[in-house]
Amino acid sequence: MDATAATSAVELFPALETLGIVRHGFVRRIPGIDVVTDRSAALARLEQVHRSIRVELGLGEIPFATAEQVHGDAVAAIEKPLSSDFCFDQVDGLITSQSGVSLGIYVADCCAVFLVDPIARVIALVHSGRKGTELGIATKTIEKMQENFGSRPADLVVQLSPCIRPPHYEIDFAAEIVRQVRAAGVREVRDSGRCTACDLTNYYSYRAEKARTGRMLALLALLALQGSD
Repeated sequence: MDATAATSAVELFPALETLGIVRHGFVRRIPGIDVVTDRSAALARLEQVHRSIRVELGLGEIPFATAEQVHGDAVAAIEKPLSSDFCFDQVDGLITSQSGVSLGIYVADCCAVFLVDPIARVIALVHSGRKGTELGIATKTIEKMQENFGSRPADLVVQLSPCIRPPHYEIDFAAEIVRQVRAAGVREVRDSGRCTACDLTNYYSYRAEKARTGRMLALLALLALQGSD
C-alpha cells in the first residue's frame, strides 16, 4: 500500500485536531490484507501498514506504547521516557505526560477512548468494550490522571472512536461511557457515532466477522512544547 492509500485509511477527529497539542489517528480497515485469522496473526499481517501510517503521522521516530488488553480496568501511567517500543502487561489503558511516546490501542468493535488534558498536558488512550465499560475503566482513567498528573476532569476533552452499537449489539456501551465520563465531571465529550458492524468496508468487526478479522489502531501522542528538546 502506498503512502497516499495508507493515509486515507486514517480517521481524524475534529475535537482533537483543534487542540493543537496532540497527534492522533484511528486507522480503519486496510484494503487488500487478508485478516481472516486469529488476532495475533491478523496484527502481524497489518503491522507493516500500521508502522508506515505511524511514520506518515510523524510518530515513526518515537517509542510505541501498547497495552496487553485483557478486558479489565487497569491503567498504566508512563511517567518517564521510554527507550523503545513496549507493551504493558495486564492493562487496558495508558496515560502519559511524556511527549516522546505514541500510545496505541487495538480495537474491533470495542471502543478506543481518547482523553486529552490540554491544560496539564496529559493524554490517555483506553480500550473499553462491554466488560471494561462495566468496570468503569474510563472513569478510573480520569481518576488516575488526577492522582498522577493533577488533571481536572472539567479540563478534559474526551473522544470516542467508532465501535459496535445496537441493533448489532445488545447493549450501547458507547452511551454508557459517555454517561460515566460526564458523571466524572468531563464537559467536552464527543462520540463518533459510527458503528463498526454496520460498515465492514471501513471497519473490522469482531462480532459481524465471527472473531476472525483484523483490528483498527487508535494512536495518540502529545506534541513537544515549542522550544523544548
